[in-house]
Amino acid sequence: MAKNYQQISPALAKNIRRNFVERLIEIALMLSGLVAILITFGIVFILVTESFPFFEAVSLKEFLTSTVWTPNFERKNYGILPLVSGTLTITGIALLVAVPLGTVTAVYLSEFASHKIRETIKPVLELLVGVPTVVFGYFALLLVTPLLQKIYPDLPTFNMLGPGIVMGIMIVPYIASVAEDAMRAVPMAMREGAYAMGATRFQTAVSVVMPAATSGIVAAYILAVSRGIGETMIVAIAAGQQPNFTFNPVESAATITAYIVSVALGDLEHGGIGYQSIFAAGIVLFIMTLSLNILGQWTRKKFTERY
Repeated sequence: MAKNYQQISPALAKNIRRNFVERLIEIALMLSGLVAILITFGIVFILVTESFPFFEAVSLKEFLTSTVWTPNFERKNYGILPLVSGTLTITGIALLVAVPLGTVTAVYLSEFASHKIRETIKPVLELLVGVPTVVFGYFALLLVTPLLQKIYPDLPTFNMLGPGIVMGIMIVPYIASVAEDAMRAVPMAMREGAYAMGATRFQTAVSVVMPAATSGIVAAYILAVSRGIGETMIVAIAAGQQPNFTFNPVESAATITAYIVSVALGDLEHGGIGYQSIFAAGIVLFIMTLSLNILGQWTRKKFTERY
């Protein structure tokens, strides 16, 4: 009996140690998740509490419906619509550039590129993500806009078209990388089944792989939209920071993030109603991003159930 006890005890001790370590890891992971949730609630709490003085002075109706945003003028107006229109217009232009380029790049890397080419192109794309956005801003102002002015001479120096195009180039890697990973995750058996039925590689990519990877592709698009809405330096440098209520891409405009940065740098008195307006604008930006994430989760769920 003693011999059997000696043989079993080390195994039991090893299991106890392993279970203890696994339990510690589970607790650490749970705490990490709770920290992320608490930080999110903290951000919401700060935005809501700090914006109270603003909404005590400015009615919610004026804030949401007025088309004039002039916090620096003698006659102050706080209508968020000019900032929202600028944000949506520039993001829309960026998506018109990024979605086709990113999707085509993802399909090529996943279905057509050789292993050597894939391992060369993908790191280069991901390296593009590391370029500081201020560099993209001056790229839009000093190169892209002058080129556009040769095509459209009346284009002003500060406009939404140039930064929108550059922003689209900037977020191509986000779409390409995430969408390519989703396509690569599609089982090879589905491709082989399509080939066995006589489908070409292009037909297989478009009719089999992409529908099966739709949830991941949609997630890539939502990530790109969120990235575009939250971009600051490109629009702050190249769009003009003029809060005009317009959806015309050849005009100058301001975005929510660009306004927040301009106020944070000291254009308005700290603690005043103008300064408090950045928290109200932050709430709008948070709601826009949250709505996009909810839409993305719902879309992913619907396509996952379908395929």
